[in-house]
Amino acid sequence: MSALAMDVVQGTCGKNLDSLSVGTDGEDSALSRLPDKSNIHALERNRSCDEKSLNELAGLVSSNLSFRNIENFRSASDNLESILDTGRSGMSTPRSLTCFESHPMIAEAWEALRRSLVYFRGQPVGTIAALDHTEDALNYNQVFVRDFVPSALAFLINGEPEIVKNFILKTLRLQSWEKKIDRFKLGEGVMPASFKVLNDPVRNYETLIADFGESAIGRVAPVDSGFWWIILLRAYTKSTGDSSLADRPECQRGMKLILTMCLSEGFDTFPTLLCADGCCMIDRRMGVYGHPIEIQALFFMALRCALVLLRQDDEGKEFVERIVKRLHALSYHMRSYFWLDFKQLNDIYRYKTEEYSHTAVNKFNVIPDSIPDWVFDFMPTRGGYFIGNVSPARMDFRWFCLGNCVAILSALATPEQSAAIMDLIEERWEELVGEMPLKVTYPAIESHEWRIVTGCDPKNTRWSYHNGGSWPVLLWLLTAACIKTGRPQIARRAIDLAESRLSKDNWPEYYDGKLGRYVGKQARKSQTWSVAGYLVAKMMLEDPSHLGMVSLEEDKQMKPLIKRSNSWPCSLFN
Repeated sequence: MSALAMDVVQGTCGKNLDSLSVGTDGEDSALSRLPDKSNIHALERNRSCDEKSLNELAGLVSSNLSFRNIENFRSASDNLESILDTGRSGMSTPRSLTCFESHPMIAEAWEALRRSLVYFRGQPVGTIAALDHTEDALNYNQVFVRDFVPSALAFLINGEPEIVKNFILKTLRLQSWEKKIDRFKLGEGVMPASFKVLNDPVRNYETLIADFGESAIGRVAPVDSGFWWIILLRAYTKSTGDSSLADRPECQRGMKLILTMCLSEGFDTFPTLLCADGCCMIDRRMGVYGHPIEIQALFFMALRCALVLLRQDDEGKEFVERIVKRLHALSYHMRSYFWLDFKQLNDIYRYKTEEYSHTAVNKFNVIPDSIPDWVFDFMPTRGGYFIGNVSPARMDFRWFCLGNCVAILSALATPEQSAAIMDLIEERWEELVGEMPLKVTYPAIESHEWRIVTGCDPKNTRWSYHNGGSWPVLLWLLTAACIKTGRPQIARRAIDLAESRLSKDNWPEYYDGKLGRYVGKQARKSQTWSVAGYLVAKMMLEDPSHLGMVSLEEDKQMKPLIKRSNSWPCSLFN
């Protein structure tokens, strides 16, 4: 057992472990009663504060006003306002979703999801990564933070918030333990990648053991875990209408520890986060080091969620000021330099190099000859996307599904850019969706490039796993993005494809091949987030009001200074 695991076991064997337990009296029973004055106050804050203008938020801080006393800062778009402004997304949804349970996969999926539940001292605290008994467990018998997110959303939509609350508190408790890899101490705010329940049959005692990266492939800490935790805390608050969990001192402290790491000043000249390879869903060497789109989009969304969740004491207001400044810089940077469409690609193709001074157009000194041949054929006249990475003399032109979908949901993408991303998916359906949704990256890297970028990784061969593999879990993100952009037919088409194979193939982790035709060569069966991703997509498409849990509307004060694109419909500018 590692030193870190011993720390957690030893620490959780004492009185502190009792604080991990979540009571069922008090707060939770209050949900079934009429709200008192304080709960009404919380509901109003929850409903009215999600989409405040960042400029107005900064103004509130400087004028020493509280968010809780402000009700008129809403910026939901006209076409979604009636859907999203529900206060308690999903709480009116019955547990038995009879309107579409007639599909045989629904009942099967729920049964599989409930079988995956992990219990700690009698309470459900998460879902196991996979229940494939035909393979060695490795770390698939653990509860992963990122993997649990679609499971959590499924339970929230189904009116079962208790497991989500337990998960949030358990991972928060694990965050507080000292984290070391070899002799190096990790940042205090780092959230675990995963945890498991260790049962001592002799003493009849259970403890939690966390992995902060010391057991992972490549020993890389999970940058995305903290962001997903904040996003999930906001989803819980939005779904239940109960802000008491987020208002707890330990939750406020956990958020601030995460934010302190991300907002710290250093040698960075960009507002994006500098990351190592393997720090997110793509947790192996795949050339995503630098400033990967997935991390930047999650960072942006977590910052916006934190604005709503932070209490407005003196310390909270200081964090809000820092968040607002970072959001403005981050949105400008991403929308200006990561965005690619037909016109921008043509501009890059014509770039001059070795420019100097503030008048430089080619600010990152990208060499036009470094543009890969495939992108010229891939880019349609109408459509666009956020590319994978931008850093000095380097642009990773690959498509990354998760980052682009989160960019839409967080409103990092403008409405025009969001529409262009949807256009791209429709125009390049065979490449990005194929026979099984959804390509995690496109295209695959192969031959000499594969050897250099992945280090000859036998799991990430071309069109497999993270290297162009198709991941059904991404269905829920695509569906949410489709609903937000008014393109539900795209989601319905993708779900129909998934329903033709997922159950028959026993819910694989991923599919291989250029079209996603084959079950992945090392894919686990009974993969929980494949099950949960399908359920969330299905339920969200059936009742779009649930979108409010994972969607933020555009801030009107963060309009980017970017040129009009040929990929955006002219009508949008009229």
